[in-house]
Amino acid sequence: MPLQMKLAAITLDCPDPPALAAFYQEATGLELHPKSDAGFAGLNGEHGLLLGFQRADDYRAPSWPDQIVPQQLHICFAVEEDLAVAEARLLELGAGKPDHQPHGDKARVLTDPVGHPFCIVRR
Repeated sequence: MPLQMKLAAITLDCPDPPALAAFYQEATGLELHPKSDAGFAGLNGEHGLLLGFQRADDYRAPSWPDQIVPQQLHICFAVEEDLAVAEARLLELGAGKPDHQPHGDKARVLTDPVGHPFCIVRR
């Protein structure tokens, strides 16, 4: 019988936890965890899920789509808006857009300000 485990947190390495938390806070509307500081910042998500950001002093950004520096994690977000509208807003917030877009019109692959790839898909 499998354990009864519930996913409680997803944490990304980064050079500046408060800055990356601010990007994702603007993008998602999630609330900043009250115990966030310079070494670890978190956002309180739905159903108790914490999206965390921890300082990694020797952080190297993923080099997606090649794997010279592996992506290590990939997050997908469902958006209410048209993908082009959501993409434009995320680019304004500091996201990047790789040239390689493998999903056609179904999804967009973007990168957060420190290089973690993530997708947006229509809800």
